[in-house]
Amino acid sequence: MRTIELLSPARDADCGIEAIRHGADAVYIGGPDFGARAAAGNSVDDIRRLCDYAHLFGAKVYVTLNTILYDRELPAAERLIVQLYRAGVDALIVQDWALLRLNLPPIALHASTQMDNCTPEKARLLEAAGFRQIVLARELSLAQIKEIAQTVSVPLEAFVHGALCVSYSGRCYASQYCFGRSANRGRCAQFCRLGFDLVDADGNVIARDKHLLSLRDMNRSDSIGEMIDAGVSSFKIEGRLKDASYVKNVTAWYRRRIDEAIARRPDTLRRSSYGTSVLAFSPDPAKSFNRGFTDYFLHGRTPQPIHNFLTPKAMGPAVCTVERVSPRSIVVKMLPACADGGINAGDGLCFIDEEGRLQGFRVNKAEGGTLFPAGDFPRPGRGTTLYRNQDFAFEKILLRPDTADRRLRLDITLRETPRGYALDLRDETGTAVQQEFEADHAPAQTPQQAAQERTLSKLGNTPFCVGEISIKLNGERFIPASLLTEWRRTAVEALLAARRASYTRDRAAAPNPSALRALMPESVDFKGNVANAEARAFLQKHGATDVAPAFELLQPAAAVPLMTCRHCLRFAFGQCPKQSDKAVAPRWKEPVSLRLPDGRTFPLCFDCHRCEMQVLKP
Repeated sequence: MRTIELLSPARDADCGIEAIRHGADAVYIGGPDFGARAAAGNSVDDIRRLCDYAHLFGAKVYVTLNTILYDRELPAAERLIVQLYRAGVDALIVQDWALLRLNLPPIALHASTQMDNCTPEKARLLEAAGFRQIVLARELSLAQIKEIAQTVSVPLEAFVHGALCVSYSGRCYASQYCFGRSANRGRCAQFCRLGFDLVDADGNVIARDKHLLSLRDMNRSDSIGEMIDAGVSSFKIEGRLKDASYVKNVTAWYRRRIDEAIARRPDTLRRSSYGTSVLAFSPDPAKSFNRGFTDYFLHGRTPQPIHNFLTPKAMGPAVCTVERVSPRSIVVKMLPACADGGINAGDGLCFIDEEGRLQGFRVNKAEGGTLFPAGDFPRPGRGTTLYRNQDFAFEKILLRPDTADRRLRLDITLRETPRGYALDLRDETGTAVQQEFEADHAPAQTPQQAAQERTLSKLGNTPFCVGEISIKLNGERFIPASLLTEWRRTAVEALLAARRASYTRDRAAAPNPSALRALMPESVDFKGNVANAEARAFLQKHGATDVAPAFELLQPAAAVPLMTCRHCLRFAFGQCPKQSDKAVAPRWKEPVSLRLPDGRTFPLCFDCHRCEMQVLKP
C-alpha cells in the first residue's frame, strides 16, 4: 500500500494541533532558529507538545531548518537538532549540505525546495546523499514530476496550495541584493510583490506601476489524482505565516479531496495517519486569503493567467456588480458566485478603481441588494465588479474552538475472568491493551448490558470514539457504574501510553558515496548556496572540484540572475515567439527592464529554449 500524506503549515504549536484536528497527516513548523520564515519561530517545548498530540494519530511533525548556515552557526544548529530529536520531531526540512557532515542524531532529513529540486539528476543526487523525502520545485509539470518519480525511490513532496514565489526557490537573490535581507536566510523582503515600470531599450514605458512579478496563489485541488499518478506522495500546503482559520479551512478542504482520490483506489492507496475528522463547517478555500488561483505550470504553460499585475493583495471571489452609488449606500446586482447567502454585515469588499488601484470598504449593513458601507468609503463606478476579500460570517465560524473533532475508532470488550473482569481495548491503528480488575461476580436481577455499553462508550475528551462494544459475561452481572467508569479510564490511559510507546520514527539514511561521486557536478557556482566550510567539504569530498561561495558571502559581478522564473513577461504581454506559428511583431525594443519607483532598474533576459525569464543584477 502506498501512503499519501497531507502536509499542513503550523505557525505555532496550537496552529499545528488545529491542522491535525482538521485532517492533516503531518505538519511542518519552524524551530527557534534557522527556518526560512524567520518570523515563525517556536520553542522546543512547544514543538514537543505538538509532537505528543500528533503522534497519537500517527501524524508527523517536520521542523524547517531550511536556511543556509554560516560557519559560526553550525555548532548552535547541531545542538538545536539534538534537542528537536529528543522532543520527538520526525524529520527536518533542510537546505544546507553541511548538515550531512555534522554529528547529528539519527533524524531523517528532507530536501527543502530551497535546494532547487527540478530535475531527475538532482533528485538522484539528493537520494544518494541520504535525504528521505524530496520537496519538488513548484514549477514542475506532471510530466516532469513523473520523470523524477521514475528515477528515485524516496517519497516526493509537492506544493498543492498557497502563495507562490516567482523565482525558483533557492535561486532568488533580489531581496539580498536590494535590501540586505536574504531569502536563503529566512528574511525575504518580497521584492516580487513590489510595483514596477516595464521600460524598453528606448526608454518607452510599456506598463507603469504594475505588480509585474506578483503571482496568484496556487490551488491544485482539482488535480490530486493526477499528481498521485505522477508520483507525488506528500501534498504540501504553503503558509507558515498564516493564522489558524486559514489552516483549518484549507486543510479540511484538501483532506476531503485527498480522501476522495484514495477512495477511488482503496487497494493501492491509504492515508499516512489515522483517525477521522468531523467538521462543523463546509470548507471553501476561496473564502480564505488568496490572490486568485492558478494551478501554476502543473499542466504546462497555458493561456490561463498565473499573475495579477493589479495588486499583490487578496481580492477574493467576485460577488456583485455596482448598479448605483449614493452618498450612503451602494445598490448592487449579485453574481452567481454569491448565491450562498449574499453579502452580510462585516464583510470586506474591494474593487479596482479607474486608475488601476485596489480600493476597499467594510459593509456596515446589507438589505438585499443595497449595501451600507462603514464610514467614508471609496466610490466604485457603475458596472464595477466588487470582490469579497473577507467573509465575516465564515471567519466567525472558523474562530470557534469546535470546528473539528478528530477521533480514533476504539473497540472495547468487557469480559469475565476467574478473579473479576477485564477490559480489552484495540484502536484503529492496531494498538491494543488488556486490563484486568479484581471484583466480585455479583449477579444482577435486571438486564445490564445496555447500561454497561453506555458507560463504556463515554470517552469524553480522549482522542477516541467508540466503535464496537462487546459484553462477554457469564449471565447478567452487576458492576457499579462508578467502578466501570474507573476501569474504563484506567484502560484508556494504558492504551494512550501504549500508543506513545509504539510510535516509531523514520530514521536517517546513510549516503551512497559511489552514487554521489557519479552524480556530483564538477563545478558548483553561487547558485549552490554554499555558505560554510562543511558544506564545501561535503561537495568536494564527493567530486565537486570548483565550489563558489554563496551570493550572500561574495556578490557576483553584474548581469548574473537575481531571479530565475517560469513566469515570463514576454508571454504575459503577448510577445512570446512560441505563442503562434507566425512570428510575433515586437511591441517593444529589447532589452526591457523592470524599474522601481526609486529609479533602480533590473534588465530582463529571456531564455526561450528553457522557457524561462531572468531578472538580472544591474
